[in-house]
Amino acid sequence: MTLQANATNQSVSRPVALITGASRGLGETLAHLLAGSHRLILTARGADGLAQVGADLQAKGAEVVTLAGDVASGSHRRRLIEAARNLGRLDLLINNASLLGPSPQPVLTHYPLETLEMVLNVNLLAPIGLIQQSVPLLEASQGLIVNISSDAAVGGYAGWGGYGMSKAALDLASKTLAAELAERRISVVSVDPGDMRTQMHQEAFPTEDISDRPLPEITLPFWLWLLGQNPEAISGQRFQAQAEVWATA
Repeated sequence: MTLQANATNQSVSRPVALITGASRGLGETLAHLLAGSHRLILTARGADGLAQVGADLQAKGAEVVTLAGDVASGSHRRRLIEAARNLGRLDLLINNASLLGPSPQPVLTHYPLETLEMVLNVNLLAPIGLIQQSVPLLEASQGLIVNISSDAAVGGYAGWGGYGMSKAALDLASKTLAAELAERRISVVSVDPGDMRTQMHQEAFPTEDISDRPLPEITLPFWLWLLGQNPEAISGQRFQAQAEVWATA
């Protein structure tokens, strides 16, 4: 475990955000956005990239805990929640980590089931598992859960069935959790960030030039708006971060 900040010297009144998939792309962008207002717990599979993000944020005065690992692992999820307990609270959980699956994407009739199981584990079961373990902390803070979705969840695109079904299921889980957790004053939304110039997007289109796609920073106006809302007023909704109208349901 790498500690970029000593929790014993921090005020427990400052909110805490846990971001998965935080070593690059949207996760890294969100970490930089939140660094001024939250203490951060960041995780990703890539230890080197995660350590660099943590170091960059620490250099700017952010309070950061980095824990490299796979969110599909129950033991790693427990470590993340223990880190939040050590900080005294958890206010915002962003389930951003995702597994694309094979590249190029196979059609469902030829999709290896063992690989599909891995995609579902990372993109669906891991967020639900992390939410299950986060409930006591999120209830205490009346916190917000953000599950990162995709346009593939609603598009029915040929060749995107594996990834798309994992995100469609996560959308439904988000809406269901919003209803189930309302009495505990925990809010849940899902967000489709839209096409962006990220490593995952390049892996999805390995032979294409994706330089025309915007960087994840294009979504910052949406995130600034979302995080300024009353969480209970938006709970249960699905958002499109690059659309002209952000709320879709």
